[in-house]
Amino acid sequence: MNREELHQRVTDLEANIGSVVLGKPEVVRYCLVALLSGEHLLLEDVPGVGKTLVGKALARSIHGRFCRLQFTPDLLPSDIVGSSVYDAKNHEFSFNQGPIFANVVLADEINRAPPRTQSALLEAMSDRQVSADGLTHSLPQPFIVIATQNPYEYEGTYPLPESQLDRFLLRISIGYPDRDHERQVLQTHRHGEPVDKLEAVLNDQDVLQLQQAVGDVRVDEAVSEYLLDIVDATRNHEDLHVGVSTRGALNLYRAAQAAAFLAGRDFVVPDDIKQLAPAVLAHRVIPRGYVQGTRARETEQLIEQLVEQVVVPV
Repeated sequence: MNREELHQRVTDLEANIGSVVLGKPEVVRYCLVALLSGEHLLLEDVPGVGKTLVGKALARSIHGRFCRLQFTPDLLPSDIVGSSVYDAKNHEFSFNQGPIFANVVLADEINRAPPRTQSALLEAMSDRQVSADGLTHSLPQPFIVIATQNPYEYEGTYPLPESQLDRFLLRISIGYPDRDHERQVLQTHRHGEPVDKLEAVLNDQDVLQLQQAVGDVRVDEAVSEYLLDIVDATRNHEDLHVGVSTRGALNLYRAAQAAAFLAGRDFVVPDDIKQLAPAVLAHRVIPRGYVQGTRARETEQLIEQLVEQVVVPV
């Protein structure tokens, strides 16, 4: 397929998801940025605003397997990756795949699982494989984890370590819909869940082809320098104890490529980086005097202010 056909495919995908995720075009677009970048998404919001719906709609739209994992304090790594079971008939062990072997995995309330279980998910996210009984097993492609956590409830939770937060391309919130769209939600749910009737517009090979096309999006040297100026500013900001890592810089680069592709361009402009910076970078920095419970929006505003101070290339 040529670039125009590929862009039409991703436009159809965006419209298909938006038909059930009502009134949240930015959320849909961020979800597609993560998918096309081959990375993962963290949704941090209160219960009941449609976090599970986003994952279901994405999975059904790409004809992928969807799995929802409810994270709890007693969840074990084997509950996620699977385990080996002895086959008495053949006198050998066989590996039973866990629920992580899906294209779209919704890790619900990820911060309720203990660190050992979180580390099992971390390997899957970073290496696209899992380890069990000394063997590694590759995960299906495409593969994306959409994790959720409640930013207002900390009792009985295990805060995500910085190494795992850094594995998420984006951290966003959905927020409440406006009144008109909420009224539309009430009307469309009278006869069940509309997402259950959603038809696929792509398949797994289409998604992999789109991901490859995103990698071909051009980034001018001046735009790359602009990105690095922003990253360097986080490392020297007086209100930040820890700045953005090299992985964070690379993730912003990839996210900007995906955003440009979604906009129908084969090149990145400074506005792509400027708009994505808060969602990509805010969860990778640590403010001075940080304590658990610091709101995500406060850190995002700090990144927004920092970006405004960096000179935009002409």
